[in-house]
Amino acid sequence: MRAYAVKICWIQAAEVLWISCRQLLRLREKYEEWGFEGLHDGRVGKESPRRIPVAVVEEVLRLYRDEYFDFNVRHFQEKLGEEHSIMIGYTWVRNLLQEAGLVAKKRPRKKHRKRRERKPVRGMMLHIDGSEHKWFAGDGRRYDLIVVMDDATSEIYYAQLVDEESTATCMRAIREVVEKQGVFCSLYSDRASHFWTTPKAGEPVDRQALTQIGRALRELGIRMIAAYSPQARGRSERSFRTWQGRLPQELRIRNITTLEEANRFLERSYVREFNRKFTVPAAEPDASAFVPLTSDLERVFSIQTERTAGRDNTVSYMGMTLQIEKQSWHGSMAGCQVMVYKHLDDTITIGFGPHQLGRFAADGRPLKRSKMKKNKAVEMPLMRKCGKSKNDFPQSLNRLEKPQSRLSHIPTTATTARI
Repeated sequence: MRAYAVKICWIQAAEVLWISCRQLLRLREKYEEWGFEGLHDGRVGKESPRRIPVAVVEEVLRLYRDEYFDFNVRHFQEKLGEEHSIMIGYTWVRNLLQEAGLVAKKRPRKKHRKRRERKPVRGMMLHIDGSEHKWFAGDGRRYDLIVVMDDATSEIYYAQLVDEESTATCMRAIREVVEKQGVFCSLYSDRASHFWTTPKAGEPVDRQALTQIGRALRELGIRMIAAYSPQARGRSERSFRTWQGRLPQELRIRNITTLEEANRFLERSYVREFNRKFTVPAAEPDASAFVPLTSDLERVFSIQTERTAGRDNTVSYMGMTLQIEKQSWHGSMAGCQVMVYKHLDDTITIGFGPHQLGRFAADGRPLKRSKMKKNKAVEMPLMRKCGKSKNDFPQSLNRLEKPQSRLSHIPTTATTARI
């Protein structure tokens, strides 16, 4: 009315009412045509054309209470569309479940101050981590989910449930990725004892004291990167939050209750579904940092321990006595520094440089030696040519042909350095 009285202009009136000039113009026109009734909101008392029917609301609540009670909101909203053809938005579903008291309201996230950019190319950096959780409904036991993920795309290359995260389970995960994808550039992990040696808690890791996994990755030329806080592994931590909110429910509705069944389900179908929903394109999608495999993975991904062969050509290992049979290229291995390899399938082999001296079962029983294939590092001969003359043998081995030095220690410094 002050604007009608020309005490203030219409622009000032719009500022006083906290509305735009165009809205005030529309109100003025309605007032001049209808009086004060024209100022009433015409939507009051009318149903919204986008209002969802009460029957659909009741069905959504019933489905959540009876079938999807342990699903998170996003997962439940996807199931409504995929399984029940109820196409409604995530925000509406979340508000409905919160108002019904079926879902707790989450505290607002803290502002993210800084985020590391993704690597631009697949294979430049991979994350490996384990998540301990109750993955099976009704089972109080906790299992570890080992996941290997690409930093550039968040693509999952490996996901398996195990009793416990350990050197063997992590080695198995890395080996499968290398076999299927190729050798990658770097691996980002926490500072668990199977990845790193930490002299004192809270101090930097010792990069010289390699673990078995560190030794295997060094042989492949893969750089290891240590994370010093959970926030540094934010990308993998957020991925695990998604796994924990989805995988237990997927296992429950399929009545999967054992590790074997769960791992088959992960390998055959669910990892592909997970990647389809959560993988993002790389900054350079046509490039790849993976390179073809050229190493003998059976030796690389094994627990390696150095031993000295006894005078009776036996090696003591984990309470067992392993007998080395006579070798065609050398009469006795007594006094030699040999390497004992415990493989991921629990078999044991003894190696001397590129030679395999024997293979044993987990309990120490000798196994028949399998036929050797070509182009394997383990099968390359010690000599460039099979020696028909003494000149073809290294000087250190020529001396062994003398009877008086047959059982003496064989210098193996140069050989063991290549293992």
